[in-house]
Amino acid sequence: GDAEAMEALSLPRAGRRAALSASLPLLQPTTASSGSVWGCIQGVRGAYYIAEGLGPDRAAARSRLYSLNCLDWSLLTPATKEMLALAEQLQGRFQGDPSFEYDLAEVNAEASIVSPQPVMKEEARLIATIEQIDKEVGIVPRGAFVKTPLGSVHENRHFEGLSLAEAKKLSSYFHFTKPVNLKNKTLLEKADLDPSIDFLDSLEHDIPRGSWSIQLEKGGTVVVLRSLLWLGLTFYHVPMTKQFGYVYFGTGEKNLDLPFML
Repeated sequence: GDAEAMEALSLPRAGRRAALSASLPLLQPTTASSGSVWGCIQGVRGAYYIAEGLGPDRAAARSRLYSLNCLDWSLLTPATKEMLALAEQLQGRFQGDPSFEYDLAEVNAEASIVSPQPVMKEEARLIATIEQIDKEVGIVPRGAFVKTPLGSVHENRHFEGLSLAEAKKLSSYFHFTKPVNLKNKTLLEKADLDPSIDFLDSLEHDIPRGSWSIQLEKGGTVVVLRSLLWLGLTFYHVPMTKQFGYVYFGTGEKNLDLPFML
């Protein structure tokens, strides 16, 4: 299942991932749904292990939990607009201490964000960073989700995976967030789209160009996409099956140098 596909990626820090996976069954009373590994943000003095509660519908909003030891879990509240704006201004490594406070005086002066709080706790930065990663590089295969004529989005029960040919193309993967580029498409471009499945932005027009690597691994049985914008984000899909997902194991810092590296 998904666990084998994740294992196939030979992701770093296997021991930590094992501890994280082993503790997920303990979450079920907390999340009232099955838990799955979201990843790990490595701080200077400690790591944040992150899990997500998945309800029966993968399209629904997901709860996020974090732990410093894979035993005690805390539910993360959703990020506010202000948290997201402030977190984008913070540079440098996470400390690994949720109560650590970032001084916002310098950040506010530079970014001209008027924040009533003089400091931002690291837990708030964690919440905002997870949301930012999901929004910018949280992806799904084309066809995995459908949109009804009434506008609600559901898991596509008939999705049987991408073909091997499709799986090698960036255009077969979508950002699982509100579309931005779709609105700018011409009627001619839209003529080829199926409104029930092509309601999300595909990766082929991501800026900067070249911000994804796509590879076949395990003898061509697993397609692996890696983000160069958020180093440590790995997505996998087993073609011709329903298996797909992503994990993030990194420092929680966006690669702002990417445009200059390509």
